[in-house]
Amino acid sequence: MSKKIELKIKRLGKCSIPSPIPNHLPPETKEEMFVDDEDLICTCHFSRIDQQEKLCGSVPEFEVAGPRELLYFDPSKTRCGIVTCGGLCPGINDVIRALVHELWLVYGVRRIHGFRYGFQGLAAKYGHDVVDLDPDAVDGLEGRGGTVLGSSRGNQDPIDMVDCLERMAINILFVIGGDGTMRGAQAMAAEIDKRDLKISVVGIPKTIDNDIMYLDESFGFPTAYSIAVGILNAAHAESKGAPNGVGLVKLMGRESGFIACHAAIAMSDVNFVLIPELPFKLDGPEGFLEALKVRLQKRHHAVIAVAEGAGQELLDGSGKDRDPSGNIVLKDIGTFLRDRIKEYFKKINMEVNVRYIDPSYTIRSVPSSPQDRVYCIRLAQSAVHAAMAGKTEMLVGRWHGQMVHVPMSVATSQRKKVEIHGELWRTVLESTGQPPVFK
Repeated sequence: MSKKIELKIKRLGKCSIPSPIPNHLPPETKEEMFVDDEDLICTCHFSRIDQQEKLCGSVPEFEVAGPRELLYFDPSKTRCGIVTCGGLCPGINDVIRALVHELWLVYGVRRIHGFRYGFQGLAAKYGHDVVDLDPDAVDGLEGRGGTVLGSSRGNQDPIDMVDCLERMAINILFVIGGDGTMRGAQAMAAEIDKRDLKISVVGIPKTIDNDIMYLDESFGFPTAYSIAVGILNAAHAESKGAPNGVGLVKLMGRESGFIACHAAIAMSDVNFVLIPELPFKLDGPEGFLEALKVRLQKRHHAVIAVAEGAGQELLDGSGKDRDPSGNIVLKDIGTFLRDRIKEYFKKINMEVNVRYIDPSYTIRSVPSSPQDRVYCIRLAQSAVHAAMAGKTEMLVGRWHGQMVHVPMSVATSQRKKVEIHGELWRTVLESTGQPPVFK
């Protein structure tokens, strides 16, 4: 990480209102519960203590998340909004439920509103209703897939959205979404600054691809790759059930292949992993198809995990169109590979039986795992603590096991990707036995 990156978190003003949290704790634990803004954690990746001691202080440090002793907002007079944007992901409903519980039951906030269908819910032209949220309204959401508020892709005019916040007298907006959503939240925050309003905008990062920078992982990712393991197992069974069977599974991962990598390692019978970070060639003596032929000649079956963003350079017209969120519309690498594999083996007169599986919508809409649910609750609680203390233009996440605050501008500055010279990809290569590159 560059030493020039600014990690200081913006705050709306001086905090002077005592937190109600001590009312929920034994007297002897009150002082130990609170976190100061001076509590920081080093951003360096080193785990050895001597290296940390040398580097911490010379590199940026994240502000530690947690409850503050003094608040900016008076809970009895605070009005909050929650919005979920982008594609579905396991755990969204868990985050919504935890936000409402923390606001209502711990801080005593009684005005909580859910905006329907993403940023559209903040734009008057769509006419979407606003949902009033309380503990009864979110009862039973734990373990339910999808989002009770609905979602949508694409940014809306920040002027219209801030107009909505002003009309409704919203003090805090919690934004659940990925990097595109966070850029939309930044645009809102800029308009809020322009109007000199005291509205906090706090993000809870949501990306099933695990591709937001400076976070250990994003919620929904562990659930996604655990579900993918079962699908790869099915593909393995299918591949062994036919002569020269090939189980081909397309998994999510537009620009980052974390789901494919983790699922392949956990499943352990995957023979090839193709990810966006590493371009590959199909043809030639060192190409993918030749490697697949060698595998089938030796073992008579193969399992392939391909991330949706892999191999786009092989597809005609890839990268020309964009979706409402501004993302490049990907061509279907799964069906392309399926057809090319069949063509190749027909050409060399070798039998092959391809079983193609695309489980994308199934994976992203399933309920969260218990592990993910715990993380969702921690994220939501940290977001509420930060917002009530007047923090803004930031998101919450986990860094080396510690919950921290990250400026939105830093989190969206680049996309986290699999390091092809790193430990994760080395583990994939050792697990699959595939060549390092197909050239």
